[in-house]
Amino acid sequence: MQAIIVCKICALAQYVREPQPDTAAECRRCGSILTQVKVNSLARTAAFSLAALIFYVPANVYPIVRMEFYGAYSESTVWDGCVKLFQDGQWLVAIIVFLASMLIPLFKLLGLGFLVATAKFRSARLRHERTWTYKIINVVGPWAMLDVFLLAVLVALVKLEQLATVLPGPGLLAFTAVVVLTILASASFDPKLIWQDPDAGS
Repeated sequence: MQAIIVCKICALAQYVREPQPDTAAECRRCGSILTQVKVNSLARTAAFSLAALIFYVPANVYPIVRMEFYGAYSESTVWDGCVKLFQDGQWLVAIIVFLASMLIPLFKLLGLGFLVATAKFRSARLRHERTWTYKIINVVGPWAMLDVFLLAVLVALVKLEQLATVLPGPGLLAFTAVVVLTILASASFDPKLIWQDPDAGS
């Protein structure tokens, strides 16, 4: 089956055949991807999302940073950081860190799980709402705070090297796993499955 697709990069309209599984159709002019079929989209999205949910718990329970300062030992989790910022009067920063580090990743994983479940059973209900859910997930994706945490740990290691021993905690590794697995889950989901025919074969 052929369809006319307009390239989003160079605006060239062209006839494109539906690609085979795990292949993509490229623009004749600029070579950008026009359409793509992902193999085992639901299984891979579900696996990455479940793995991210598993790591989500230790990412928020275990300390992100450990510090020893003249015999005094302290550990800080993401939640501890939010509480400390709030107590110091940095309400806006505390809210942003809480949303970007704890709430948004959880809602993103739950949203992906919802999309996978409804696509698996070929549900024809709430298709527009599910499409908006997918769009919102893609929009909030850049709000992952991995780079901020890594920069914060790096600054702490450099600035406090002469005064204290600062080490990344196990929560940082788990948080990194959550971010990476969530990105993989989002990239694995094929939004065309939202609009698949309920009566079509598997």
